[in-house]
Amino acid sequence: MKRDGKNRSIWQDVPDRTLGSIADPGDVDVLIIGAGITGLTAALALQEQGQLCCVLEAQSIAFGTTGGTSAHLNTVLDTPYSDIIQQHGLDKAKDVLHSTRRAIEWIHYNVDKYAIDCDLTECNGQMYATTEDEKKELQKIKEAIVQLGISCKEIDELAIPVKPLYAIEFAEQGHFNPTKYVLGMASAFEALGGRILTQALVQHVTREEGRLSVTTADGRVFRSDRVIYATHTTPGIQLMNFRIAPYRSYLQLWELADSNACPDKVLYDMKDPFHYFRTVVQGGHRFLLVGGQDHKTAHHGNEHLNFLELQAFVTARFDTKKKLYEWSSQYYESQDALPFIGYYPGKSDGRELIATGFGGNGMIFGSLSGHMLADLILKGTCEFGELYSPTRFGPLSSVKDLVMENADVLKHFIKDRLEVDQIEGLAELAKGDAAVLKYEGQRIGIYKDQEGSISAVDPVCRHAGCIVKWNNAEESWDCPCHGARYGINGELLTGPAVVHLASHDLDKL
Repeated sequence: MKRDGKNRSIWQDVPDRTLGSIADPGDVDVLIIGAGITGLTAALALQEQGQLCCVLEAQSIAFGTTGGTSAHLNTVLDTPYSDIIQQHGLDKAKDVLHSTRRAIEWIHYNVDKYAIDCDLTECNGQMYATTEDEKKELQKIKEAIVQLGISCKEIDELAIPVKPLYAIEFAEQGHFNPTKYVLGMASAFEALGGRILTQALVQHVTREEGRLSVTTADGRVFRSDRVIYATHTTPGIQLMNFRIAPYRSYLQLWELADSNACPDKVLYDMKDPFHYFRTVVQGGHRFLLVGGQDHKTAHHGNEHLNFLELQAFVTARFDTKKKLYEWSSQYYESQDALPFIGYYPGKSDGRELIATGFGGNGMIFGSLSGHMLADLILKGTCEFGELYSPTRFGPLSSVKDLVMENADVLKHFIKDRLEVDQIEGLAELAKGDAAVLKYEGQRIGIYKDQEGSISAVDPVCRHAGCIVKWNNAEESWDCPCHGARYGINGELLTGPAVVHLASHDLDKL
């Protein structure tokens, strides 16, 4: 199983399955763009109710964040409920909690109905502070959790070898294997008559004779009554691109000297950015999964350093035996900490639907949005529709964040054009390195592999024209503005761009 970076995740180690069709499905009721947890949840829910659906995936199943998540199933979200109450009020915070519970119920429903073996585990969660300032913040979080009705208590000891200054434990958490789960849904979907087409990059969606016409990069055209964008961020330059911001998180899987030291709970510290912990069981063995080091995409400058810092964090706290995997993954934060799920803004006829801005809770909000969008198509209404509406107007603080976020985009659009390194010759670039350089008067993204071979691309992102930056952790060209990512040779990995970077022939420069 492939995913959108050089590094493999533990979730890619799943048995190969024959999934996906090359046959033209003909006209369908619903086209779903994206074969991650959001798209496949929606597809299965719709197909169960008699809708004829087709999933179009630009790469392969679980290629994006679904194949790179930590796969926590948490009702206590990355954005603290104390913040959600402050921004949105107590009643909406209660609705947010209720929606997370519904998402977990739907996951259990699919696992039970279709006998999906995905290591689904229920457990408690723990959160801990090691400084006085962290303690004050965690006490606020505990008050909010209790206020919303989640069972929560103060504890003295953690499920990991860290001595906390203050810690809490709360119920209703869990985790699973995300690729096993989505592959199970994909099998069930196809068994019900649904179609999945991989290597089908969508470039255009237009209206023709009362239906939607979807065109892929290879010229195929598909027609449907409805389209769901289950792609994190919608393709092309759209309003929603400016209401969300891309971030990356880093994960490592470790074998410990004593496997019994792997926690039986999911855990979080109070650092900024915070670290998160869980256990992964594979082949009868227990391993420790730790993540953190989050930052805005293409804003770090040395992404590989995050792996080194995460490793130092782990080895200082655990008796480790061997690091088995490390990888990073991308997610999108919304302007007001809640996802956007529902009808596409500006599309008045309700034929196009979106789900985006999940933050670090993609498994929860992906499952939730799949069912919400299915209900909107089937019934014209859905539970939590107003709460997560893409047309909602958030609190004043979120408007301020939106302005600041887009000011940052504008800064990179201008600044990165001016700050380009100049070199006299390609020999100055080290093997295994890459950079955006001025070479013989042209701005070029150049990569030199370990054998000294050169790849050159036009570094102007094909989405909104920002300058991409080299990600030395995943060996990709990443856009700092809206998160489009490209491979070494400019091949598109993730949107919102819909075409590859242009390549350069150095012999012709």
